[in-house]
Amino acid sequence: MKISSIIPTEKIIERLHYENPWWVSKAVHSAYQNMQKRLYFDLFYPLVKEKDIRRAVVLMGPRRVGKTVMMFHSIDQLIQDAIDPQKIFFVGIDNPLYLNLSLEDILLLCKDAVKLQKLEGCYVFFDEVQYLKDWERHLKVLVDSYPDTKFIVSGSAAAALRWHSTESGAGRFTDFMLPPLTFQEYIHLKNMNHLILKGEIDYANRKMPYTITHDIKALNKEFLNYLNFGGYPEVVLSEKIQSDMGRYVKNDIVDKVLLRDLPSLYGIKDVQELN
Repeated sequence: MKISSIIPTEKIIERLHYENPWWVSKAVHSAYQNMQKRLYFDLFYPLVKEKDIRRAVVLMGPRRVGKTVMMFHSIDQLIQDAIDPQKIFFVGIDNPLYLNLSLEDILLLCKDAVKLQKLEGCYVFFDEVQYLKDWERHLKVLVDSYPDTKFIVSGSAAAALRWHSTESGAGRFTDFMLPPLTFQEYIHLKNMNHLILKGEIDYANRKMPYTITHDIKALNKEFLNYLNFGGYPEVVLSEKIQSDMGRYVKNDIVDKVLLRDLPSLYGIKDVQELN
């Protein structure tokens, strides 16, 4: 295994322990446990658990829509489903510690960190995978080399990830696109499901579902808030961020796309000119 000569292996393993507290505590951080799951979780989690088909799951979507949180929710659910916590690995690939390592290097370090004999039955989460050059080739090799291990990766640069996974991961990757919040999810995260009532009516001898509200003024007020703030879960749940929305969008979304994602993905050298 080729490990960077600059960063000691012990430091990398120390970081892995920090990123995977459930190896010891047998639970994800309470902050993630207390967060509402996105409604898309019910569609995503079955792909995580799917073992009959040998495929990695590629979770894609814009920045700040909750991809990392969905990964932690998946880890939490795996632990609740009686998966051994020491067989669940999470790695944030954008950390400079992993700069000179391949995905397999990191995987084997995880194995060493918890002293596993084999990787059979493990679930491996690689976050922000686009920061590893040729990540799709690395991932395809892992899927082929470790058929009894499930790999789940995420990345913010959705367009590039979709192109790469289509070209290089044919038959090995399953794409899952996580979009910004829908209005239904906004209502769900704000704990305002009481504003929307569901029922059925008889129409042409068939039962037809319908949705209605008992408070149209309150629902319209929330819809306006959704139009202004509703795309990002973090914004929906924080009045402080809402009070300075422009700064949040510039610093946490636009600047990171311009200054990090596009230059690293497309080899842009003059970042200021791009800006």
